[in-house]
Amino acid sequence: MIEVIHPGILSIVVDGGRNGYADYGVPSSSAIDLSALKILNTILKNPTFAPAIEVIGSGFSLLFHAHMTCAITGAKVETVHNGESFNTWTSFEVRRGDTLKIKNIIEGFRYYVGFSGIMDIEKTINSFSTNLECGFGGFKGRPLKKGDIIGIINPRIETSKTIPEDIIPNMKPPHMIHFVKGPEYTYFVPKILKSLFEKNTLSCYKVSPKTNRTGIRLEGIPLLFKKGIEKSIISEGVLPGTIQIPGDGMPIIMLNERTIGGYARVGVVTRADRDLLAHLKPGDEVQLRLVNKNEAKRLSKRKNEIYWAYTKTMKEVSK
Repeated sequence: MIEVIHPGILSIVVDGGRNGYADYGVPSSSAIDLSALKILNTILKNPTFAPAIEVIGSGFSLLFHAHMTCAITGAKVETVHNGESFNTWTSFEVRRGDTLKIKNIIEGFRYYVGFSGIMDIEKTINSFSTNLECGFGGFKGRPLKKGDIIGIINPRIETSKTIPEDIIPNMKPPHMIHFVKGPEYTYFVPKILKSLFEKNTLSCYKVSPKTNRTGIRLEGIPLLFKKGIEKSIISEGVLPGTIQIPGDGMPIIMLNERTIGGYARVGVVTRADRDLLAHLKPGDEVQLRLVNKNEAKRLSKRKNEIYWAYTKTMKEVSK
């Protein structure tokens, strides 16, 4: 078992999400950085999308009531295990009575804490993920809080492994986010589109404090609608990464808690960059760059190659 001593700013149970239920209005609610979750479970020898804890903020701490292996991926954090610091993107052995604390976030925003075994919680609609808005899934349908105890089914000790520093993703701002044109791209004044997205010198946006798991609001130069164009559309399906433009012209990048939207969709973030969305925090600078579909495929292929490089270059940590 594990016991939450401090939940950080926000900590919830997530997995690969509720895929295939969007037609019923049920969002994915998956880990936002799915690659970090995959690497975490690869290190721990768990199923690829086994549940883990997604955390925002420093101060997160656990007390272990059983002997197992633990790992942390996602944001780079300063971690303390029984008073000793160690690297993230590494698995390590913990024993009954051990403590783990996240002292500081060095780079990125969300990090993932996993264990060698499966959390003893029930699936809801075929997933362990927490849907905060509707209050179901995860641990009692809510964020974790001090004193929560979660059982771990079949905890075990795995050989400690690490990911080489040079291939851990860069999460430092300014963030370059690539996207392809959305269905309503032509709704906007061409001159503004070119100045923001299509030139070598890209305009920077900043992440608004009004940002959560539903979407990332950006602040900066607004997009202008063409004369006569309705600023809202009939509500239609939206994917994670859809860039919507409300009436004020400020982009909103949708994340994992919506299935429909009623704003014009100027673009969709490439698959290669969707994991990076997990690490856009309030105040970060963001550049949006338009690419064609062939370039988007190339970026995605490169991302997959990097993932396989992760799994092939894991090194055993000397005990």
